[in-house]
Amino acid sequence: MKNRKKFMAFILVGVILLTSGCGSDDYLKDEKGQILINETTGQSVRKDILCQPSKDSELYNIYLEHKDQMKKSVEELPTCEEFNLSTNEYNGLWEALLVRPLAWIIIQLGRLLGNAGISVMLVGLLIRFILLPLTVKSMRQSTSMQKAQPEIMRIEKKYAGKTDSESMMAKSQETMMIYQKYKINPVAGCLGALIQIPIFFAFLSAINEVPAIFEGNLFGMNLGMTPWKGLSQGEYIYIGLIFLIVATTYFSFKNTMKSNQNNEMMQQMNTMMIFMIVSISIASFSLPTAIALYWIVVNAFAVFQNYMVKRILANDEKKSSKTIDTKERKKGNIKKKKEVK
Repeated sequence: MKNRKKFMAFILVGVILLTSGCGSDDYLKDEKGQILINETTGQSVRKDILCQPSKDSELYNIYLEHKDQMKKSVEELPTCEEFNLSTNEYNGLWEALLVRPLAWIIIQLGRLLGNAGISVMLVGLLIRFILLPLTVKSMRQSTSMQKAQPEIMRIEKKYAGKTDSESMMAKSQETMMIYQKYKINPVAGCLGALIQIPIFFAFLSAINEVPAIFEGNLFGMNLGMTPWKGLSQGEYIYIGLIFLIVATTYFSFKNTMKSNQNNEMMQQMNTMMIFMIVSISIASFSLPTAIALYWIVVNAFAVFQNYMVKRILANDEKKSSKTIDTKERKKGNIKKKKEVK
């Protein structure tokens, strides 16, 4: 549970940083040092783009006017159609291994499907599918940890206030025995979250660094426009976008909460969930539509995924209980036969 809290906190911080302009060095600035905003879409204008926006767009003109702030002027960049993994100079392992490959996949799939928005959503789902085995393993560990919690709490109470090395060693040994009993691997429990965090940030960076993604339309919405800008122009379809972000975020968080937690822990989880939902709801007003659609689809998939994994784990639990009962009955029958003899 602690690992999941940390993961959700990382996600929250990442969304806020990527949408609020807190990482100001990644954005173009005006003469007053303020982050530049694309007046057409309401987006903050990033300077670390990988390819050119359309030459007839407002964004292209903004980059022309502020090319002194960029490592490479917009005229020197390839078009998004021409972008490939060997384009541009080497910019570090982060860009080379994660951001640029993801950007290339999004661009190519978008060209194949004829829509960058659908491409973003499908690649997001593909990543979740690839990480599914780790998610299942993490949930198994979480379930096992939940079963072991009463015994771990008894050990905590047993050694409460004891700080001598002998007591600490005994506490550690008893805790490890509990872990072995329930087949808990603390490292495996957090492995999924540790892998998902950099991929999540790399994926959002890839979306933000490909201007072509924000130039299309999907479901009557401009992929680069923020809900705040859309609503200010009287396009009330963006209210539905905000609602879906909030709803899918709520159910995604709610689905991960354990119903058998004690009252204090449930209260803490509810407080954390409310805080995150409110924060993400506020941040979502400045999300480009492409990222908002990705967020909705991935959260909706997470709800379905968690439901199915919980059913699988419940069935495994039933089978395990039946196996144990069968073994116990066999042992009982053997004892009875011995007693009769």
